[in-house]
Amino acid sequence: MTTSETLILRAALELDAAADRAARAIPPVWPLASSVAVNPFLGQADENLATVGARLARVAGVAVTMPRNWYQERIASGVITDGDLSEALAGALEAPRPASLAALKSAAHVLKPTARALPTIADLAAEVSGIDWPGLIAERFGAWAAGYFDEGQALWAAPRGRGAYAAWRAVATHDLTPEIVGLGGFATRVSDAPESAPDAVAGAVSRIALPAEALETYFHQMLMTLGGWAQYARYRLWQAELGRGADATITDFLAIRLIWEAALLDRYEDKIAARWKAVIASHSTPVTPTADHVVDAILQEASERAAQRALADTLAAPGSVATGGRPLLQAAFCIDVRSEVFRRALESVNPNIQTLGFAGFFGLTASHRRFASDVQELRLPVLLNPGLTSCSGRSENAAADQSARFKARAKRAWGRFKLAAVSSFAFVEATGPIYVGKLVGDALGLHSNRAPNDPAPRLDPALDRDSRTKAAATVLRAMSLTTNFARLVLLAGHGANVVNNPHASGLHCGACGGYPGDVNARLLAALLNDAEVRRGLVLEGIKIPDDALFVGALHDTTTDAVTLYAEDLPSISHGPDLSAARAWLAAAGDVARGERALRLPRGAGESLARRSRDWAEVRPEWGLAGCKAFIAAPRRRTTGKSLEGRAFLHDYDWKADNDSGVLELILTAPVVVASWISLQYYGSTVAPEVFGAGNKLLHNVTGGIGVVEGNGGVMRAGLPWQSVHDGERYVHEPLRLSVCIEAPREAMTEILRRHDGVRALFDNRWLHLFALDEAGRMVWRYAGDLQWTAMSVAADPGMSLKMAV
Repeated sequence: MTTSETLILRAALELDAAADRAARAIPPVWPLASSVAVNPFLGQADENLATVGARLARVAGVAVTMPRNWYQERIASGVITDGDLSEALAGALEAPRPASLAALKSAAHVLKPTARALPTIADLAAEVSGIDWPGLIAERFGAWAAGYFDEGQALWAAPRGRGAYAAWRAVATHDLTPEIVGLGGFATRVSDAPESAPDAVAGAVSRIALPAEALETYFHQMLMTLGGWAQYARYRLWQAELGRGADATITDFLAIRLIWEAALLDRYEDKIAARWKAVIASHSTPVTPTADHVVDAILQEASERAAQRALADTLAAPGSVATGGRPLLQAAFCIDVRSEVFRRALESVNPNIQTLGFAGFFGLTASHRRFASDVQELRLPVLLNPGLTSCSGRSENAAADQSARFKARAKRAWGRFKLAAVSSFAFVEATGPIYVGKLVGDALGLHSNRAPNDPAPRLDPALDRDSRTKAAATVLRAMSLTTNFARLVLLAGHGANVVNNPHASGLHCGACGGYPGDVNARLLAALLNDAEVRRGLVLEGIKIPDDALFVGALHDTTTDAVTLYAEDLPSISHGPDLSAARAWLAAAGDVARGERALRLPRGAGESLARRSRDWAEVRPEWGLAGCKAFIAAPRRRTTGKSLEGRAFLHDYDWKADNDSGVLELILTAPVVVASWISLQYYGSTVAPEVFGAGNKLLHNVTGGIGVVEGNGGVMRAGLPWQSVHDGERYVHEPLRLSVCIEAPREAMTEILRRHDGVRALFDNRWLHLFALDEAGRMVWRYAGDLQWTAMSVAADPGMSLKMAV
């Protein structure tokens, strides 16, 4: 290979690497039908908050902390103390730091300038021409992307089988809008562009004279300008790599966006050349936090220290004393923060009720087909691949099952006919009066929302007894439920029945891939009721009493009603137990609704059940707003202590976890999922213009996969403004999650040493880690770099020593 060829190859590899880094800096977004919370800073986990603040200010013009006056108010009110500020300043990861506490407090009162992204060529062209080129690019790209990604919403779908770059070129060569607006010859430029996206990237980079040092943040910025469309493309890459494949959609998008930049530079170069040269120079400098970014990060840390101080006081306070003997009822709920309110309410109804917390997919990574459906729903965390299959309705009566599928297909066809261009108006004219009753009833919220009630789900019969037994044993150990089973054990998933809400799946179970948790709960109940599985569990050291019955359930978080699926395995002898359980659940629902209603706008004056059916209600519930802590410890550490629906609660007994396998699972799966939730709420609060979905009142669904504000443009990802703000104030306090685990520090250190990605979250303080002692007190703080520091909480030295080994 000649020197020239070597240089060309090296340049190509450099471009590919920069494009790949930019792609991975973009967070994925799942489609609306199965939306889950995503950490918007996923691609920046290896950097600290101040550095990410500098990076995102450069590429997106957003801050990653709250406005200064938000911190000022908390300092003035005493919520954030001088002690919190001093500790945050002393432990700051970044430089340059204020020289003293007084300097920090003085800086907190200086309003910082609004963050502004470096201008793109489109921005510069807009300034000199008066034409909104960024808006036009967003509109034309969005119009194409909505059709390209369409999941059944469009009546005339875009052709399939082409990569994104090729598909866009096929449309853009016939789109005269840019030329009409003022970009002459754009269609011809697209037609003459290279056939492959990498070649198009290389050509554009050469034309706009980007040096290697500028590539990464400039490419990152290009993708950020595409909003949720780039995030959906990142999701396609995520899914492909989860299945050990590849997907080039997001790098195709980069090529498309660069073609626009090169075309606009050709058109306006004589007017913007000097400014563009300065922008390139700025992109070429390393990302370094300014003094303002450092101050903001310290203030955020101080705010979190204040919240941790309050949490430590709650955990250190005396709690309820657990009763001995066999529980009257055991109820396992998802670790979701909304379950904390209901669990506390249920335990208050009868002290002999024991509740447990476990990830809502109940350890079953199921690819599930619902009754009369051909769709495989992934009822599992998005970090995992499905490990088993299940279905509802594939049964003894194959004819009935086939009939139901036919009816479902006919219903879908009828729905499309109603909306078709050739029939929609005639349909309304002819059949509109028939729908009056339903329309009025739905509009007034008179019709009840029902919990999913498919036939009992069944695991794939090919799953042998040994595999079933192993799965059951693994789940029970992970739940720390291996002894003292009650006669009745409820396994309660959760979901939310709401209407007229594109983001409805976001209120379901994130651990179940954005679906309700009823399927997983019912599958596990069937597994644990299986006589062969129980016999196998004895050999695993787990003896379930013959009179113990497991029942799947579903907790509706909008109404706090709980549906029991007792008919899955009818048991006459458990009739009294089920009757008592229903009464206790109903009473607990009253208590939980009373607590939740105080937080909801108008909640104290209306029925929460009716609220969930109101077409115009933009806040049917608060979801996980307010989340601030993850606690993995025996329930007795938190029983009787109000955590205000702000803590994920995972039952865990480290003494029964001989090889720390369950601890490793908790740190690498539920904790990571909880961090995604926490940071999605954080990002949607501190940077709603980029990481939030905007105003629900303006939303339109696009492509069946996401929402836009108005009639087009960039797709919006993240949480709607109404999910974090009540119209007058924030209801979510943006705090990075505090993870509190009762386990030996050395065990946690070893796990972090083996998992670089998880360790980065803690080392860079996207999460805070604490070790609890055997009284449930926060006594050790993870300081980063696999080191711990003792906290100022008084602790029993003997107890702390016992936890350290």
